[in-house]
Amino acid sequence: MPFEIVRNDITNMQADAIVNTANPRPAVGSGVDTGIHKKAGPLLLEARKRVGSIGVGKAAITPAFDLDAKYVIHTVGPVWQGGSSNEEALLKSCYKECLALAKQYGCESIAFPLISTGNYGFPKPLAIKIAVNEISSFLMNSDMMIYLVVFSRDAFELSEKLFSSVSSYIDENYIRDKTIDEYGSDGAPALNTTQALPFKNITERSKRIRDDIEFFESTAVYSDQIGLPAVNAAEAEDWESVLDNIDAGFSETLLHLIDRTGKKDSEIYKRANIDRKLFSKIRNNADYKPSKATALAFAIALELDLRETKDFIARAGFALSHSSKFDIIVEYFIVHKNYDIFELNEVLFAFDQPLIGS
Repeated sequence: MPFEIVRNDITNMQADAIVNTANPRPAVGSGVDTGIHKKAGPLLLEARKRVGSIGVGKAAITPAFDLDAKYVIHTVGPVWQGGSSNEEALLKSCYKECLALAKQYGCESIAFPLISTGNYGFPKPLAIKIAVNEISSFLMNSDMMIYLVVFSRDAFELSEKLFSSVSSYIDENYIRDKTIDEYGSDGAPALNTTQALPFKNITERSKRIRDDIEFFESTAVYSDQIGLPAVNAAEAEDWESVLDNIDAGFSETLLHLIDRTGKKDSEIYKRANIDRKLFSKIRNNADYKPSKATALAFAIALELDLRETKDFIARAGFALSHSSKFDIIVEYFIVHKNYDIFELNEVLFAFDQPLIGS
């Protein structure tokens, strides 16, 4: 995947460039700054002194010395002051400047911490949104392996609205199917969702918010047997016209669907968080068998509806199941027509699920 969210100590990352949340003045600060200087050795501070002061939202590059990297890119994030002091624009600038320097110095990979979320107090959900938006925008026009590194699960936090909505959707589908598996019908005794789901404080955090679910239920026509929205006849005809060869494999079907969008190959595989080398393998091998994560990544990039997605991934030998939280979260995004793969991966990471892409 060109972009991954990983849980690790950033000083242990193997990347061409490691981003340091630096003190504005050439002195060792706290948190990530302390860890990076300790691992890199005393020469890093000497190089930092030669750089001099760095303005908020700006970045500078030095050698990485004893780190497992070529460079350290030092950036000064904004201190959160309630949002009225241009903090968002300054944080965006941090990511832009770091990525520009990495590209200028020929880096093929870079590892970021969540800038400004420690002692500087930037709200984590907003900081994550800014980081992902800036990184994904950069990747649409550039090739680089980018890691967003969080030290612990507590360091990563979705917005309350998104977390609650996804939690409710999981509750509606995963718990119901588990109940059917155990009791044979929906008429089983009520389950305690706090015990059933291994997520911290879901009941407290979500407060049983089901606005998105209620909207979906109020606008969709369901099949009594499989619980899926009814298929529009015109959409079905369009889908079948694209797949006139019912025995087409995954690779052939993918190329047909890309042609249907009218977009360039590169736009689709970048939106799928797939690197160019893997796409080339898929394109040149009619019998290519992707992973489920790769197949679903292309379904998201192609903006397929739920029925199309199931048909598409079936050509690679996969299915979606309500017994899998991973599958339900992906389904949630498709049903709600949210085809932002980077936001989907944020949610998958927050729920301790594998990410999608290559």
